[in-house]
Amino acid sequence: MAVPSDIGASKLCSHCERQVPSSNFDLHNAHCIRNLQRCTVCGDMIPKSRATKHHQDNHAPVSCSQCGESIERELLVIHERDKCLHRIVTCGYCEFPLPAVDLDKHLNICGNRTEYCNPCGKYVRLCEKLAHDLQFHEGNSDGGGDSSREQHGESNHSSPAADLSRRVPRERPRDTSQRRWLVTLAITGIAIIIGSFVLQRRNPSQQQ
Repeated sequence: MAVPSDIGASKLCSHCERQVPSSNFDLHNAHCIRNLQRCTVCGDMIPKSRATKHHQDNHAPVSCSQCGESIERELLVIHERDKCLHRIVTCGYCEFPLPAVDLDKHLNICGNRTEYCNPCGKYVRLCEKLAHDLQFHEGNSDGGGDSSREQHGESNHSSPAADLSRRVPRERPRDTSQRRWLVTLAITGIAIIIGSFVLQRRNPSQQQ
């Protein structure tokens, strides 16, 4: 008994680029062209009836929740973490949280505050504290003064957006006066909250 030569053979569908058994090729080809289309972004074959939803769910730009800028979905996490101008960052001098768009202006003001240096008995600007410590308090007095001054001069003329890891020591103890100010502020806030609570408890009792 003769066996048909096309049994087990396959053909390539030019629409979806899949190998289809020859016996089912005509049926597949008609169905594939009528119902499926290729996504222009990811290249997947999707039903034509779901093409719009597929694009909205997987490829449509989304708005940043902080600045409202339209961002590609795949880049949203990187934008919100590293690039958004309204993301919250921390000042390396005072550790105050603020929007990234305001950081440069804040650093110019905050970095010019002075801090008392106990070893040498001088007031030093915070933006110069690291260079000051390296120059005078790290045991590099032999020949290191000139190079330290040159580095120090470059830091004075660097842009406000310079790398904070070079300009600001992240683990520097806070100024004592600042600590006192923060403690005073915290105590005042607690006192206000307690006073408001007491007044709220008194008012209903007086009305009764």
